[in-house]
Amino acid sequence: MAENLLTKPLLPLRGLVILPGMLVNVDVGRDKSMAAVKAALDTDKKILLAAQKDAARTDISTADLHGWGVLAEIKQQLNLPSGAMRLLVEGLERVRLTDVTEVHQDGSDYFVGQGEFVPSAAGNAAEAEALRRLLLDAFENWVLLTKKINAEVVQAFRGQPDTGRVADMITGYLPVSLEEKERVLETPAVNERLRYLYELLTREQEIADVAKSISQQVHAQVEQNQKEYYLREQIKAISKELGEAEDVQSEIAEYRKRVAELELPEDVAAKLDKEFNRLIKMPPMTPDGAVIRSYIDALLSLPWGKFTEDNFDLQRAQKTLDSDHYGLKKVKERIMEYLAVRALAPASRGPILCLVGPPGVGKTSLAYSVARAIDRKFTRVSLGGIRDEAEIRGHRRTYIGSMPGRIIHGMQTAGCMNPVFLLDEVDKMAADFRGDPASALLEVLDPEQNNAFSDHFIEFPFDLSHVFWIVTANTVETIPPALLDRMEIIQLSSYTDEEKVKIAQLHLLPKEIKLNGLDKYKVKVSEKAIRRVIHDYTREAGVRNLERKLAAVCRKIAYHIVKGRGKSAQVTEKNLEKYLGKVLYMDDDISLESSVGVCNGLAWTSVGGELLKVEVLAFKGKGNLTLTGQLGDVMKESAQAGYTYIRSRAKTLGLPDTFGENTDLHIHLPEGAVPKDGPSAGVTMVTAMVSALTGKPVKGKLAMTGEITLSGKVWPVGGIKEKMLAAYRYGVKTVLLPKRNMQDLDELPDNVRKTMQFIPVEHLDDVLQIALEE
Repeated sequence: MAENLLTKPLLPLRGLVILPGMLVNVDVGRDKSMAAVKAALDTDKKILLAAQKDAARTDISTADLHGWGVLAEIKQQLNLPSGAMRLLVEGLERVRLTDVTEVHQDGSDYFVGQGEFVPSAAGNAAEAEALRRLLLDAFENWVLLTKKINAEVVQAFRGQPDTGRVADMITGYLPVSLEEKERVLETPAVNERLRYLYELLTREQEIADVAKSISQQVHAQVEQNQKEYYLREQIKAISKELGEAEDVQSEIAEYRKRVAELELPEDVAAKLDKEFNRLIKMPPMTPDGAVIRSYIDALLSLPWGKFTEDNFDLQRAQKTLDSDHYGLKKVKERIMEYLAVRALAPASRGPILCLVGPPGVGKTSLAYSVARAIDRKFTRVSLGGIRDEAEIRGHRRTYIGSMPGRIIHGMQTAGCMNPVFLLDEVDKMAADFRGDPASALLEVLDPEQNNAFSDHFIEFPFDLSHVFWIVTANTVETIPPALLDRMEIIQLSSYTDEEKVKIAQLHLLPKEIKLNGLDKYKVKVSEKAIRRVIHDYTREAGVRNLERKLAAVCRKIAYHIVKGRGKSAQVTEKNLEKYLGKVLYMDDDISLESSVGVCNGLAWTSVGGELLKVEVLAFKGKGNLTLTGQLGDVMKESAQAGYTYIRSRAKTLGLPDTFGENTDLHIHLPEGAVPKDGPSAGVTMVTAMVSALTGKPVKGKLAMTGEITLSGKVWPVGGIKEKMLAAYRYGVKTVLLPKRNMQDLDELPDNVRKTMQFIPVEHLDDVLQIALEE
């Protein structure tokens, strides 16, 4: 008996009864119903279906459901543009419900039904066979009379060995009332079910005969226009009798009303009218009808000709940007320039800004602030991990489930033609056999083409030239050159410690105090405590980890307040470990003492600048050069070039001419699990090698960066600001950098330039003379 018991999520049906063997589309829109479907999809896709006693009620309880239902399997699921869900379900077995309860899970309420399977009870075999033949003959006559069903269905039923299943499936085709279908469902005895269904089928034959006679008389009496009107009214009456939720006539009337309110282009309006005529002729609940409805909804939800008015008050815009973000002077200046140009030339095309910088420096939030500053709508699309070109251009309207691309969806969400549109993580797109989404973006971000953007689903050109495009990326290395050429690159560099302190005081700490419910209590975090969090608990370019640490402090304070340990808290430099635990980054992690064969280099990574130790050991051998630490090809070539330079200058450096034959060198960069590449460690590796070979120590509080040539020249490198900030963060006092990079120091904050000494170098001889101690 226990095998017949089951407990499953329960979906109430309005105006519909499903029996075993039926394959039916069901529209789901109520919150409880959506939650029940989600619970079923998260398990084995099995769900209980039970009809409501009153189909008109929307808010129901367990008492409003019939006591019998069917266990069904969800075959397909489609999310509709309206937010509802369309399911294709197949009835499996009858279930007598013993209990229906309402549960709450993951913030949603839904019904859970408990019941037992009720198998079909076979009666007298001879009687069953007689009733089966009568039923099939009557059904065949009804099919031939009404001509609403393919005659091949009858032959399929004749080949069905399960007599009870034949009765259930025939019931699904009959236009009988819900109460009559429910009675069939609640009749497990096969012979009794066949007898009752034969009575219903006999009645329907008589009704069909009368309807056919009436139809012939009406057809002979009315004109063509009256005929069309009668058929529409007939469809409406039948739909109402069957309790169908969708009324095609009223639906199309609503569509036409929306078309009249919009200023659509003539070709779009003509296409919609053609689709309305197709929808009228199409039977309800067909798959093609779902595609047409999705297409109509997509066209009508686009903001054809709708614009919002820009606010060109520069003082207000500057104030908004400053209140949301501290620093970022260069980006704010570019936004203000854009506003000034738009104020003078409103018809000018919108810019395409690409904000490039490490994680946590505020790229995404800055885009939202721009929209707020100029009173524009804001919409966002994340491109990270996209591999399918159809995500950008949309799917072709040839199959169920096709939909517009993310660009068109973003415009639908914005509701206007000139929003601020953020394309996030553009450097993390990929390409595979489904196409290259980066290539599809070329049309979107090209000012010469995006005034007629073509989406495969919409099939009409759509104007994107009024959009203010903002693109974000962590690095430009992985962005295709053709796409990069269409954007204006604005670099967002790492924050200095001073900037992090201000951001924490003005933005992060007040935000976390409010989020953790501490705004009614006296909570104070001293400036020295914030500086210690920055120095001892975070090592990052942005402020994301700093925000997490401040959130951890606030959570700990909230915990103590709830436990009754006071109504206030003061976090200082001395008691910080009580809130955050042991220090994560000790001062001795990076030693700045003078050492032989150890030199401080500066690297530029996707998360900002970093101090990079280069270690070299020289020992007796056969002149081999070993490189370890997961070095890339470019860095290995820099090491080889540096070693060749040293051998060519052996006499000048005080080395024996034969050292390359009897001395081995091993170059290692710590943190071997992290891949490293780039040419900017060339001078660092040469200095460390010369130090190891000559025994002269490298100055400890000195770091360097620069690319080398075989002749010993020092060439400029990128990421100077990030590297200098990293050197400042670790306490380096002197930095050697290529002479042509000195102009890049203008971007550094004043306190960094005043604290550190920057020495320009043009040749490796200059580097070795300054870096090595006697």
